[in-house]
Amino acid sequence: MRRFKEKYFGDAAFYKMIFVIAIPIMIQNGITNFVNMLDNIMIGQIGTESMTGVSIVNQILFVYNLCIFGAVSGAGIFTAQYYGQKNTDGIRHTIRFKLWTVTAITILTILLCIFAGQSLINIYLTGEGSAASIQATMTNGREYMLFMLAGLPFFMVTQIYGSTLKECGQTILPMKAGVAAICINLVFNYLLIYGKFGFPTLGVKGAAIATVLSRVIEMAIIVISVHRNKQKNPAFVGLYRSLAIPSDIVKRITIKGTPLLLNETLWSAGMATLAGCYSLRGLNVVTALNISNTINNLFQISFIAMGDAVAIIVGQILGTGDMKKAKDSAVKMIVFSVILCAGVAVLMFLAAPVFPEFYNTEAEIKQLAVRLIMISALFIPQHALLNSLYFTLRAGGKTMIAFFFDSVFIWCISVVLAYILAKFTPLPILWIYFLVQLADGIKAVIGLVLVKKGVWLHNIVE
Repeated sequence: MRRFKEKYFGDAAFYKMIFVIAIPIMIQNGITNFVNMLDNIMIGQIGTESMTGVSIVNQILFVYNLCIFGAVSGAGIFTAQYYGQKNTDGIRHTIRFKLWTVTAITILTILLCIFAGQSLINIYLTGEGSAASIQATMTNGREYMLFMLAGLPFFMVTQIYGSTLKECGQTILPMKAGVAAICINLVFNYLLIYGKFGFPTLGVKGAAIATVLSRVIEMAIIVISVHRNKQKNPAFVGLYRSLAIPSDIVKRITIKGTPLLLNETLWSAGMATLAGCYSLRGLNVVTALNISNTINNLFQISFIAMGDAVAIIVGQILGTGDMKKAKDSAVKMIVFSVILCAGVAVLMFLAAPVFPEFYNTEAEIKQLAVRLIMISALFIPQHALLNSLYFTLRAGGKTMIAFFFDSVFIWCISVVLAYILAKFTPLPILWIYFLVQLADGIKAVIGLVLVKKGVWLHNIVE
């Protein structure tokens, strides 16, 4: 029994180390998702078409968000290990690499949404629904998309700075900036969506403007604070004197980071395609999934923060070369994440009937959303396991394995399964949703085997 506890559970100091990193991330993500839920409810008060149009655009922009995440994460593997070595020059080079990569992604995304945005939105409007409803959804979605594009450059810079700070163990500043941005977003959503206190009534355009404004504030807080505190952030000193990066570092980050960038891109595109498969069952399903996903995101902050903690802590330990400690820490963090999220899942299941009642939509959609939330709650512990396994593999630079583990699986198994079930069977959408989630259990078994074998135990910055 004692040996079991020593293998799978840490001491008080171990969990304190986890919470120092994870809690600020949980707070930031928790408040962000709570406000996103309030935004969703506010937009939902305008009407079902407005809410559906905004949710479709957010699904498309979700692909961009994860492309940015993949780009900064690829270089971030090196940032965490360079930080473990106290190599300031190495960290500075990874920041510059992030800057070049995410700038290219942002420019491409803006051009794509301007010239092909309507076609992208139309992918989700192929299910059942009246012509008037589909047209109203398209109009709202297109307006929202065009305004949201203005915020992408600010979001991009925030991700470069915020990810680097987190990889260096600084999670408080991103949290503070995120909370400030969230407050701005919430206030101006109320003012601009409904036209309160003399402000114009802008509907979905108001929601987009509020989001862009919040991203400007968030970026300003982080960038100004980082450059003012030069002693605490030496890697940012002289960052823009040159944007050149040594060719050997570019080569190493590209080799390790490209699979990660491709993974996040293909995984997010896979999730968007998965939503498209579900939408074959009609606009009611799209709206119910939007409600369910909004609530789901609020409860998923626990395992998302734990995944970040795994990447940061294990990455820094690998940078020091202590492989035994890295494996021991990873195992204990994976176990803790699953146990923590099992408790979260119970709360989510019990709260499922409450949240959809806040939306101004049909009773049928609310009832469907409740059941989707309950199904999602059942799989929260499984997602916690998968997330921790993914970040463990990634921390050691095994990005190609992570690529097959994540995006190849979703395209070859999840998307194919969802399409076949939605297109060619009479199964209800709830059963389709359940079976697609259940299929992820295959991935969990594969991930456990890979982590146990220790194939990820590598110092990539030696």
